[in-house]
Amino acid sequence: MFNWVILSSRMNDIDHAATSHKVLATRDYLARPELFRGSRPNIINLARSYRYQSRGYYASLLAGARGQRVIPSVETIIDLSARKLYENAIPELEDTLNKVCAKAGERPTRLNIFFGYTADQRLERFARLVFDWFRAPFVEVTIKDNGAWLSIPKVALGSVTKLSDKERAFFFECLNRYTGRQWRDAKAKTPAKYTFATLVDANEALPPSSISSLKHWARIAARMGVEVEPIGKRDLSRLANYDALFIRETTSISNHTYRFARRAQQEGMPVIDDPVSMIRCTNKVYLDELMAGNGIPVPKTVMIAGIDDLPRAADLLGFPMVLKIPDSSFSRGVSKVGSLEELKALATTWLEDSDLLLAQKFMPTAYDWRIGVLGGKPLFAVQYLMAKEHWQIIKHDTGGKPLEGGFRGFSLASAPPLVLDTGLRAARCIGDGFYGVDLKETDDGVFVIEVNDNPNLEHGVEDFAEKDEVWTRLTNWFLERLEG
Repeated sequence: MFNWVILSSRMNDIDHAATSHKVLATRDYLARPELFRGSRPNIINLARSYRYQSRGYYASLLAGARGQRVIPSVETIIDLSARKLYENAIPELEDTLNKVCAKAGERPTRLNIFFGYTADQRLERFARLVFDWFRAPFVEVTIKDNGAWLSIPKVALGSVTKLSDKERAFFFECLNRYTGRQWRDAKAKTPAKYTFATLVDANEALPPSSISSLKHWARIAARMGVEVEPIGKRDLSRLANYDALFIRETTSISNHTYRFARRAQQEGMPVIDDPVSMIRCTNKVYLDELMAGNGIPVPKTVMIAGIDDLPRAADLLGFPMVLKIPDSSFSRGVSKVGSLEELKALATTWLEDSDLLLAQKFMPTAYDWRIGVLGGKPLFAVQYLMAKEHWQIIKHDTGGKPLEGGFRGFSLASAPPLVLDTGLRAARCIGDGFYGVDLKETDDGVFVIEVNDNPNLEHGVEDFAEKDEVWTRLTNWFLERLEG
């Protein structure tokens, strides 16, 4: 079955040699719904016209009704039918246009944007933004030069039939780039029913999952009728082509990972991490309040809103204590201080960038527990050992590569019941997604240190005890939400 189908008003509108994808007339697509019954191809609608109630319009409308992914969607067609419907996008588009044109030394009067690409590579940042707003094969942007400012009076869907031979050749080059695959394991024995996008950055120093681990997942998912494909931060415009999203970059609400999560949510796609979980987990102030409010034990904590709060923290917590920036990850932005002088020096520096800090009682242990929770149920149990001669599991100030401690994997059946139960209670306060709950097991009890929305999941570590059941359950989490 075809993964991509190109719709054309007339069969001779498309050079069939320019693409390897199936080409079908819009008339046949509309009149023969049985052609793709039981499958979900990606539809690229290259109709000559998308006017209301035209065949081009109905092709996108019915693709949605048939559960098929299509660009342009009928929503995009309607948005671009009148300026008043897309004028909210104009300020951001004009701002980016002026910045890239100033840098490139260009002042175009029209830009053809094909799948987020444009012939002038210096302007591709603007082209990607247009495609992010309006996912369509061909968007024509009209530009007016007002001297000091370039304005955009019109954004419209374009027709491939009106392109020159050179433009048309570039269009099909862009189409092939858009539909290309970045990695693919051996062909699945079971034909893929769904395709999951996995957001990755191959250059990230401490990713939550390595590429090799994700390829391991891809092999397991393939046996379940799921194809797993990596995407990068520039692929936001392609996200709607997939059925689900698994974010495997370190998340932050201030970078592209949050934007991907929001877009997936808007598209109705199952997503890990969802934006609400990201907001809740990335801020330690919120987590401390949430855990305390739900009766879940956490280390004794003092909120620092200014230098005047430091003596109170010293009195209540003693030294050494741990000082934390609310929004931090992988042990960064977390420091141990041994005196009031050290506390003042570090807090003074950190308060320049954050209005709030957290001071917590220092609880030395040889390891931290990590309980993985998926859909409100335990997924794995691991002990992360402290880095050599350090009080955290990762030591960053080594002058080189961060130093990590080892690990010990436990079956869920052998994990201490109190640790497991406390981890589950903490994760359920956040949501129904995938979380890693870090806990300290001490003589005084079990305490939640934090809840991670983007926990590590490495083949041979987190799945050490439960093996491939971890990856199978991960795949099923998405499938259950796709199939209701």
